[in-house]
Amino acid sequence: MPAFFMFEFEIGYWGLFISSFLAATIIPVTSEALLILMLSMGYDPLISLTSATIGNTLGGWLNYIIGRMGNPYWLKVFGATLERINKWKNKVNKYGSWMALFSWLPFIGDVLGIALGFFRARILPTFLFIFIGKFLRYLFLILFYNFL
Repeated sequence: MPAFFMFEFEIGYWGLFISSFLAATIIPVTSEALLILMLSMGYDPLISLTSATIGNTLGGWLNYIIGRMGNPYWLKVFGATLERINKWKNKVNKYGSWMALFSWLPFIGDVLGIALGFFRARILPTFLFIFIGKFLRYLFLILFYNFL
């Protein structure tokens, strides 16, 4: 085995939780690689699934809360046009909390969570769909890993 891989890996489930939480924010952290590494080292798939899902879900909920505290028209400071802001508002009004199912997507997911908060999508369905999307993401990743 190459010397690169000769280290003790002790980040554990709390590390996966933190990594997953940060991955759901605008901080560029990847939780998938850590999850796969932990599975390859014999960590329990069910506990790993739970830890990653809860961490990533809480991070997604944080995005929603941040959006909820803000004003979408503040985005004009960052160069967003009124037309673009209204386009997002119309999407949220049309699809509502269902959009939260896609909060697991890289980059777009963070924006979705914030937009759902900005435009006041219903809290409980949004939180539920964020959880479902995050859970399915990690479940499929674990199943795919175990299939290989």
